[in-house]
Amino acid sequence: MRRTGRNSLLALGDKYRIYILFVAVFVFMALFAPRFFNVFNLTSIMKTITMNVIAAIGFTIVMICGQLDLSIGTVITFSAVISLGLEPVFGFVGSVSVAVAAGLIVGLLNGLLVTKAKINSFIVTLGTMTILQGAIYQLTGGNSMSVSTPAAFALSDFLGHKLLPLVTPRVLLGLILVAVMEVVLRRTRAGRNFYIVGGNRTTAWLAGIGTDSYIIVAFVLSGAMAAIGGASLALESTSATLNLGDNSLMYVISATIIGGTAMSGGKGGVLRSAIAILTLEMLYTGLILFGFGNEVTIFIAGLILAYVVLYEAYASYRHEKSLGQRPELIKELAEGKVG
Repeated sequence: MRRTGRNSLLALGDKYRIYILFVAVFVFMALFAPRFFNVFNLTSIMKTITMNVIAAIGFTIVMICGQLDLSIGTVITFSAVISLGLEPVFGFVGSVSVAVAAGLIVGLLNGLLVTKAKINSFIVTLGTMTILQGAIYQLTGGNSMSVSTPAAFALSDFLGHKLLPLVTPRVLLGLILVAVMEVVLRRTRAGRNFYIVGGNRTTAWLAGIGTDSYIIVAFVLSGAMAAIGGASLALESTSATLNLGDNSLMYVISATIIGGTAMSGGKGGVLRSAIAILTLEMLYTGLILFGFGNEVTIFIAGLILAYVVLYEAYASYRHEKSLGQRPELIKELAEGKVG
């Protein structure tokens, strides 16, 4: 009885671990980190995470399907470059539309190669990442891009303007996208089918679910969300560097796993990934305010990720070991109820 209660408590803690970690980090930093708990700093944190939060939406859905998308970082940079580079020709509406369409096409190609050509998603998206890196250098000539027109500055001011405490238009866009996709995943049949596909493709196929279609849609969403994240940041900053999305891949992977999305698929959530990104950014910011260097923040993030990965491996091992077991069997044997 006591063991059952303990296991239930551990399961509850595992289910809500990212929320517990978020509250713990926020309370600690608010109490002890100098200049952490003020509107300016918290707004800065929200603006900083928005690009990665938007990119994490699609990436999380891909991981729920049991796949991996290594191309999101280069899609972020690629879309930012297109958004600024094509602005003189198409205007911002047209250039952003082209950038998002490019992200959609990259995601579609990734999905088709994974499902129809049966190539591992790691290999496919690694190749896509490399190709896009070359395309970015061809488009930019190896130089950063910027736009210095009155229209660009006006749009930048609008996207950075505070609508509510901590919320700017770009932050609001991220919040809306997270809310919409969380509802779709949790409350619709199509959303739940992503979990079934990731949990067991054979079962999903036997249930009449088009597994290939769902995986393709997941990659398309990943490409589109990464493109939206990169384009929106480029418009607010009016510039795009060649390494804009370089750190996003590991950041998003770490946060998605820490948020509870299983690498094997079938488990996870968009909201949890977003909360994990916010938690990591609060941790990084707090450490910097304490006077620690960037190397310490990377080391701490690595420790957290290592712990979560090891814990996931252990939990998976315990689950596999317990399959088919009947804890009550010994008691039944002792009472003569079996046999």
